[in-house]
Amino acid sequence: MNIPRGTQDILPGQTEKWQLIEAKARELCERYQYRELRTPIFEHTDLFKRSVGDTTDIVQKEMYTFTDRGDRSLTLRPEGTAAAVRSFVENKMFGSPNQPVKLYYMGPMFRYERPQAGRFRQFVQFGVEAMGSADPAIDAEVISLAMSLYKELGLKKLKLVVNSLGDKESRMAHREALVKHFQPRIGEFCSDCQNRLEKNPMRILDCKADRDHELMKSAPSIIEYLTDDSAQYFSKVTKYLTDLGIEFEVDANLVRGLDYYNHTAFEIMSDAEGFGAITTLCGGGRYNGLVEEIGGPETPGIGFALSIERLLSALEAENVELPVNEGIDCYLVSLGDEAKDYTVGLLHNLRMAGFSAERDYQDRKIKAQFKAADRMNARYVAVLGEDELKEKKINLKSMADGEQIELPLESFIEKFKEICK
Repeated sequence: MNIPRGTQDILPGQTEKWQLIEAKARELCERYQYRELRTPIFEHTDLFKRSVGDTTDIVQKEMYTFTDRGDRSLTLRPEGTAAAVRSFVENKMFGSPNQPVKLYYMGPMFRYERPQAGRFRQFVQFGVEAMGSADPAIDAEVISLAMSLYKELGLKKLKLVVNSLGDKESRMAHREALVKHFQPRIGEFCSDCQNRLEKNPMRILDCKADRDHELMKSAPSIIEYLTDDSAQYFSKVTKYLTDLGIEFEVDANLVRGLDYYNHTAFEIMSDAEGFGAITTLCGGGRYNGLVEEIGGPETPGIGFALSIERLLSALEAENVELPVNEGIDCYLVSLGDEAKDYTVGLLHNLRMAGFSAERDYQDRKIKAQFKAADRMNARYVAVLGEDELKEKKINLKSMADGEQIELPLESFIEKFKEICK
């Protein structure tokens, strides 16, 4: 029996890297005052159709949707924002005295797409959402949090790209210009783009199949159609990014793949050599209007999501070694049945004292036990034989320099604490 296509087993040796990244993300969110939200892995299908958009690839092609025994249409979550906003509305978080409401999530998402390097059908996203503020400073804060995570994990070859998708008036004017631009030659584009022309022409700019078509390069820029308010808002966001010392590029063709975005949109990419054709690590933006679409009061919002798998690929491309602690504090080596029996309780006491410790469970010879300790990268090996047990002593060896000392067995835990300090 094989694992389903597009999924992966994350084995010991790799899980430690995941845990380190997850711990860094949580610690960073604590600094920025974002609190964790955990939502179900599946939601009502209509939630994603209403929020993500009927014309998106996610809704049309990529969702894992099923009908349950109650004849309800449910979907494994393909992204995190819709569920976070649904929870925000359903639990009336808009009434919290602390505004904006700042949330983060971490967990598996599901999309049916062609598996490739760093892209899976089940993947893990870390994301943040800030709902309740239309201040451009929080746009800069959200971008800063994402950039800080990458940089503090050791990535250097990063590129931040930003754009404004404007307000409703800006997008309507841009929409008309796009229809006029593409309509005469829309037959040269893929069927998806032909369908998008009337429904959502801005999505044509996000097409991967026709991205090299000459009309893509000459398409009208949203920047040219921004209202004064939208232009001023975007100017503030870029000013704050500059104030924070965050380098960025403005890309007028950046539209993002979800319908709910407006105003600020951004992507963080890897510039590492050999990373691959798809360089995007993280994407996000502002989604004013989404809370109302899902049944809540008028509430502005902004967020981002990033793939842990893509982050690990970027670290590998830059040859960044995460400082994962793969060793243990102490390995117990025993000689003789009585000593072996004694180490059962001693091992437990070491663990209860806060140490990572292990012993032999396969009746191996002393040489094999030392080899096992070495493989486990043990800092110390404690050797207990029948003679030591009678004399109520235990030998402790430092694996770093080979130094050995003899300690009283009854006070071994206390002495070991002092040595480890």
